Amino acid sequence: MLCKELYMTVYQKIQKEEKTMKRLIAFLLTLVMTVALFAVPGSAEESGSAFSEWNPEAPALKALIEYVEDVTNEASPNYIPPADRIATFDMDGTLMGELYPTYLEVMLLTERILKDPSYQPDEEMLEFGRMTRDHAMDKSFPSDYDYQFSYHQAKAFAGMTLNEYADFITRFLVHEADGFEGMTYASAFYLPMVEVVEYLQDHGFKCFVVSGSDRFIVRTFIEGMLDIPYENIIGSDTALAARDQGDTDGIEYVFTGDDTLVRTDRLIIKDLKTNKVLQIAQEIGRQPVLSFGNSSGDVSMNNYALLNNRYCSAAFMLVADDEVRDYGNPAKHDELTEKWQGMGYQVISMRDDWKTIYGEEVKKTGEFHWLENYADDGQAVSTGSTGKEGSRGKKVYFAAPLFSQSEKDYNLLLTKVLEDHGYEVFLPQRDGYLAAELAGKTEDELTQLIFEKDFSEVMKADIIFMLLDGRVPDEGACVELGIAYANGKRCYGVKTDARSVEINMDLNPMITGCFIKLFKNFDGDKLVEELEQYLSENEL
Repeated sequence: MLCKELYMTVYQKIQKEEKTMKRLIAFLLTLVMTVALFAVPGSAEESGSAFSEWNPEAPALKALIEYVEDVTNEASPNYIPPADRIATFDMDGTLMGELYPTYLEVMLLTERILKDPSYQPDEEMLEFGRMTRDHAMDKSFPSDYDYQFSYHQAKAFAGMTLNEYADFITRFLVHEADGFEGMTYASAFYLPMVEVVEYLQDHGFKCFVVSGSDRFIVRTFIEGMLDIPYENIIGSDTALAARDQGDTDGIEYVFTGDDTLVRTDRLIIKDLKTNKVLQIAQEIGRQPVLSFGNSSGDVSMNNYALLNNRYCSAAFMLVADDEVRDYGNPAKHDELTEKWQGMGYQVISMRDDWKTIYGEEVKKTGEFHWLENYADDGQAVSTGSTGKEGSRGKKVYFAAPLFSQSEKDYNLLLTKVLEDHGYEVFLPQRDGYLAAELAGKTEDELTQLIFEKDFSEVMKADIIFMLLDGRVPDEGACVELGIAYANGKRCYGVKTDARSVEINMDLNPMITGCFIKLFKNFDGDKLVEELEQYLSENEL
């Protein structure tokens, strides 16, 4: 910004005093060259200004700044070329919270098993979901839980495209983090550690996230918060396949433009402990010189950076010892500090070293709603089910304008098509309040009654089916669509109206982006025929 302002000032002077132009340009060129030739690494004081969320006297912070200034100084015997400045970070408990009340990916799987209306697990999967729910609060999982979890995670999300998986994760992340107020799961980053990542990147380090969580969860989670590209994300992996590949080996199968990638039920690797080292060696191809973790699962990764390294290296361990702003355990501070320092690591105390954790506006409530949120035990697919018949909920909320007779008639026609194919449809004009029930109500009372009724029915539904006719789609129907999409409902649209919102764009992308499929034909009768044909071959 300073350079831009300087340039504009110079430019204005040139316009006014043309004869001074050569002298000004010569001056600027000399200034730029001088800065480039004689630039030196910033002082510790300047580096410290990059850490507004840290207590400036934190020993770990001082150690980090001294290390970076040393290895980025070309005059230092410890200088590391930019290509070899590799820093690795664990995610859960290192870059983000992991205590609300359990790991992010465990919450996502529990959500999938016990609450996702588009998924009906078998009895064995349900039992795993219930066990996870019941033991998450006190962390009393069985000793082989990590592998049990990875097996069930792969199975529960098998068949999802990568976009569908990312959408599922995103819909969960917008919820308020359990045990806190003022923070969603999407924003549950440790702000001091965000500063560390940014500081290292500013000094030529390539930062990698190496997590025990699923690689695609990590990619979706950090997007928009950390400037770490997808290719710098390493995590646990489930095999992918082309949707129509079946049992054909990838060497024999030809991927076409009609294909899309889906998740399978086959776990490739659980990225914990020494597996992190193996993944780093395979995917990065360089030994890290910095490593950040928070638990025994990160010891191997830290040791890989710290030991037998041709460069000067360092490793850091976070200690979750803050019980005021987070759910840490201060009683373990001394024990863990001694343990990690004994292994040669720098220790970061969340309680002592950080001015804030998630931001001053975020408050710990001390109350969890985990058991309440997942109280429903769910219902398993019946034994012997084909997985198609009855495998997906069939309750439909029909969102549409209903202010003219022609609109109501067409709504009824489409509703009949859906019901003839086994769907249970809530049509507000038919199934909402009777006129007698609304008699004598004030406008405010009517508004609240209708809103609560329609909202309740949207939340009960598995599918929203929206008629988009009109110069613009009906405002109320758009709100219903947004509620449905944000809560993981399957969304479909129909349109017979030729009027468009914008030139070269039939509908607003924020509307069309919600739909699994949009049926569109300016001939209403032909659209009904197309819908009939689709339902005879597919499930919504």
